[in-house]
Amino acid sequence: MKTTLGLIIGNRGFFPSKLCEEGRKTVLKVLTEEGVDTVALSPEDTPYGSVETYAQAKQCAELFKKHREKIDGILVSLPNFGDERGVADTIRMAGLNVPVLIQAFPDDMKRMTIEHRRDSFCGKMSACNNLWQYGIPYTLTTTHTVDPESKEFRKDLADFAATCRVVKGLRGARFGQVGARPAAFLTVRYSEKILETYGISVESLDLSEAFGRAERLKSEDVKSKLEAIKAYTTTKGVSGEALDKMARFAVVMERFMEDNELVGTAVQCWTSMEEYFGVVPCTVMSMLSNALKPSACETDITGLIGMYAMVLASGRPSALLDWNNNYGEDPNKGVVFHCSNLPQDIFGGEAVMDYQEIIAGSVGKENTYGTVVGKIKPTPLTYCRVSTDDNYGMIRAYLGEGRITEDKVETFGGYGVVEIPDFQTLLRYICENGFEHHVAVNPTSVADAVCEAMDKYLEWDVYYHLG
Repeated sequence: MKTTLGLIIGNRGFFPSKLCEEGRKTVLKVLTEEGVDTVALSPEDTPYGSVETYAQAKQCAELFKKHREKIDGILVSLPNFGDERGVADTIRMAGLNVPVLIQAFPDDMKRMTIEHRRDSFCGKMSACNNLWQYGIPYTLTTTHTVDPESKEFRKDLADFAATCRVVKGLRGARFGQVGARPAAFLTVRYSEKILETYGISVESLDLSEAFGRAERLKSEDVKSKLEAIKAYTTTKGVSGEALDKMARFAVVMERFMEDNELVGTAVQCWTSMEEYFGVVPCTVMSMLSNALKPSACETDITGLIGMYAMVLASGRPSALLDWNNNYGEDPNKGVVFHCSNLPQDIFGGEAVMDYQEIIAGSVGKENTYGTVVGKIKPTPLTYCRVSTDDNYGMIRAYLGEGRITEDKVETFGGYGVVEIPDFQTLLRYICENGFEHHVAVNPTSVADAVCEAMDKYLEWDVYYHLG
């Protein structure tokens, strides 16, 4: 999850250039403290390692081009007014197409003389105006000017780094679909062609191939995976035969991902799996998600994309849930549920293996072991739903934040009570705009960063529910 930023120190000769020397040192120190790697001009390259003239802009752009593969975003720092053309020319000539953060130093009201006044407050507007003219999208700090050493800027920096990871991770992402869409679930239909226009690819594997590969594995091929399953969750009451099948399917899934360089999977989890293989894949999917390789139910590829976006932003596992039930008469609460393949991180490590109660009624209890059941631990929450819109040829999404509460509910599967500000407005938006009943969730607060990535840089149609 390491982030590398290209750093531009803006300078303008009418203003105190020594501020660039001090400012550059301060910004580099903060970036190092926050674990961010940097590509930047040195004081040996240009005066104070800053950019002012067209020649210096070309020099900085060439440096960025040399490190194209490692630069995730660009930080523009203005210790003084800065040369707006120098900033814009650098970014355009570098051609990296990465997120850009604009930071301006605040003035000290006790040092407003010609030797010390920064005027970055004003210079930031000029820099943004030029970027707008050049058609370059950019991100702003929470307040117009901000001290790089402040907690506020460090939070801005963390959010921006998350945005960079989401943008980089989703551009060119490769996902795997294992099995066909369950016949009854038209709700998870999606357009591969629309995803491909945004650089997202899907590789498919038929369930018959997966079952065949699993059966051909030798005992020694699955021994370590079998041990990993037993270490991951309580398996009391589950037969050795069922655990062996889970281990075999896990090996097939991991090899499929490795061979095709996939970052996540969506699986046909019922009912062919249970009828013709004899287990549910939930534990296998839970383990993948817990290892930051998200795996979604019911071949929900676009739900998987939302899961992966939040993994990139937070570095924590995501889950896919149903907006499932009302919670009494509280309009801002509801029950979220799946049957389930939720990662242990979401449960707090307390979930256990059991059989899938819903499907057991039709295929037999003995064929449905492998689900992971428990109550989701109380936590802040970011939720996200991604969908393809064939009528308009675009990707749509909604997202926001809420929390999993400590409220009790007695049920099966993986479940919890969610509280969303102005929940009824969100539910109306979901229904009026034809979104799916699945929603990706992550136990962190990263909605700002994910929204910035999807809306501004990936150019998806995004609704951010603030409540």
